[in-house]
Amino acid sequence: MASALRNYWFPSVPSAVLEKPWRETVWTNRDQMVEKLRTFPLNDPEFGMIRILLHGPVGAGKSSVINSVKSAFAGRVVMSVLVASLSDISFTSKYETHYIKEGEGRSPFVFNDIMGLEAQESRGVHIDDIISALKGHIPEGYEFNPNVFLTNSKPEYVKDPKLSDKVHCLVSVVSADKISMMSKEITAKMRTVRDKASILGIPQIVVMTMVDIACPEVARDLKNIYRSKEIKSKMETCSNVLGVPMTCILPVKNYHEETQMNNDIDVLVLEAMTKIVEVANDYIWHLQQKKKTLS
Repeated sequence: MASALRNYWFPSVPSAVLEKPWRETVWTNRDQMVEKLRTFPLNDPEFGMIRILLHGPVGAGKSSVINSVKSAFAGRVVMSVLVASLSDISFTSKYETHYIKEGEGRSPFVFNDIMGLEAQESRGVHIDDIISALKGHIPEGYEFNPNVFLTNSKPEYVKDPKLSDKVHCLVSVVSADKISMMSKEITAKMRTVRDKASILGIPQIVVMTMVDIACPEVARDLKNIYRSKEIKSKMETCSNVLGVPMTCILPVKNYHEETQMNNDIDVLVLEAMTKIVEVANDYIWHLQQKKKTLS
């Protein structure tokens, strides 16, 4: 009987990770990446800084992305942007600029966080407010109202925004473990915002969070992220749902439970930031050339 069992063929279970990564990452250049971003030369120094707008569904981790970038720059876990413990409630209620401190100064880019999107029309940020933010019409500290969006008849509406007030890169933040369950209402809202950004010429990047929740192999070892079949599948789903190319989808793990710094978390976050800053800087160059043509 034992001999018969030994000779019985059992099909092998397919591996959850590929032998070779489908996207290359250098896991040892964290410090060089930080220095590159700290000293990043803007194509038009008059802009002062690159403005990055984060948007996406409630609970996708927009505020945590900002905290993770701040942590990578500070060399310690930073939680200066408050994050809700309940993922179905948007903690962000005001339009606020977040600066990244570096030494005695600050980095050449800033974030603007915004209230999360929800399926119901009476909840979450109104897409017209997101579009106004893209154009620089939303003032600092503006309190979002899901039922009433800011119009040019309101006194707080910024009628003549400077180029530095406008958004130079739209970053859609989505959760890897929930991308396939995202409602058609939220998907439609995100596509509407993306379409408007495209008309304005604003570059767009997708940051995919919570990769460790979506894939056990990545939770075990973050370096498996570009060998993971599950993460690649999630990114392909995201590409189809939002209509963005795979090259513009950047998976990251935010600092969440960690109290100590983690090199692999930093590298993925800094890779994403490098891509965001580069495409935003290209957009600034385009605006600069357009201004020269008109002058």
